[in-house]
Amino acid sequence: MSRTSPHTHHEGGRVSRRGLLKTAGGLTAALAVGATATATTAGAAPAAFTHPGMLHNAGDINRAKVRVAAGDDPWLSGWNRLTANSHSQSTWTNRATATIIRGGTGENYPQLYNDIAAAYQNALRWKVAGTEANAQCAANILNAWSRTLTTVTGNADRFLAAGLYGWQFANACELMRDHPAFDLAAAQDMMVRVFYPLNNQFLTGHNDACVTNYWANWDLCNMASVMAIGILTDNAAKYDQAVTYFKSGAGNGSIQHAVPYVYGNVEGYDLGQWQESGRDQGHTVMGMGQMGALCEMAWNQGDDLYSYDGRRFMKAAQYVAKYNLNMDVPFTTYTWGTGQNCAQQSQTVPGAASRGQVRPVWAMLHYHYGRRLLLDDKYIAQMCFSVAPEGGGGDYGTTSGGFDQLGFGTLMYAK
Repeated sequence: MSRTSPHTHHEGGRVSRRGLLKTAGGLTAALAVGATATATTAGAAPAAFTHPGMLHNAGDINRAKVRVAAGDDPWLSGWNRLTANSHSQSTWTNRATATIIRGGTGENYPQLYNDIAAAYQNALRWKVAGTEANAQCAANILNAWSRTLTTVTGNADRFLAAGLYGWQFANACELMRDHPAFDLAAAQDMMVRVFYPLNNQFLTGHNDACVTNYWANWDLCNMASVMAIGILTDNAAKYDQAVTYFKSGAGNGSIQHAVPYVYGNVEGYDLGQWQESGRDQGHTVMGMGQMGALCEMAWNQGDDLYSYDGRRFMKAAQYVAKYNLNMDVPFTTYTWGTGQNCAQQSQTVPGAASRGQVRPVWAMLHYHYGRRLLLDDKYIAQMCFSVAPEGGGGDYGTTSGGFDQLGFGTLMYAK
């Protein structure tokens, strides 16, 4: 069994789907993020953005449409999960408000994540079944928030809200961008004005804390929001900023910090220890969804972050899946700096809390690694099928953890 250090670079598997076909128009420099940001920025953004091109491309949507209409499983089971969810009903009434607070006094952020889930689910129903009532509902929700929301605030958790709800809101908008009832310009303006400054502030300053103080998910959701806003607004610099941070960012969300240790040939499979594995499994599995969303959005724009650095993310997903299937995994003591003075803390074993927790993050990963790439993703596949068909927001409890991912991967990714 071998282990690589956090700073060992492996370039194997770093493949651009565009390859040499990329035109000069795509060679856009990223916004610099940290000292190492400019080294790998050139050429990340596509010459022209693909739409729809975030979590779902036109092929995904068409496949779901055809398979559901034909009554084929597992797509039909995934569809039935969607239509049974209260958030997917065209009668949903939004609760748009000017100020969203997460953390501290006056918290009201559940009304935002519930409305985003409703917008996304109604948009999916329209895309798959063509139901106009669902399209109107989704457009009404997104328009109301785009024209009303001015501030996301609270304690440090405001950065979580800006990241999580930023990329999710943008994804609902992306599905609706070609519907005449949806005000795309208002949504683009609001995302750039309200969400992006917080996303950028976190990735560049980490709330004035030690750069390793915040867990990987904090970086990841803000990276995903920056990428999604870049796609929504056809802004190459923002898209490049997210890709560059994934590859070389200073915080825990960049790939080599998020997966600090890699173990070769553990019972026949390479595994990668996740940055939050010593914490608890709820947040660790959440990380699979956050990095998965980032990689899927990049894939649909022609960048293969899924395979970057020797498929380091796949090794981490295999590790997390294996442990949450109640199997043993290796663990190297993880030490990091906390607070403003980088006081050291350490974890010596995987965190067993929430082990086996169900979150709808695995279909995206299995159908990429196991079906698109035809790789042996044994543990990811087992986890995927053990929780199928995947639901979404509203199917996994009423608290925020059940809304950290948009879900419905069985419907949208099965191949």
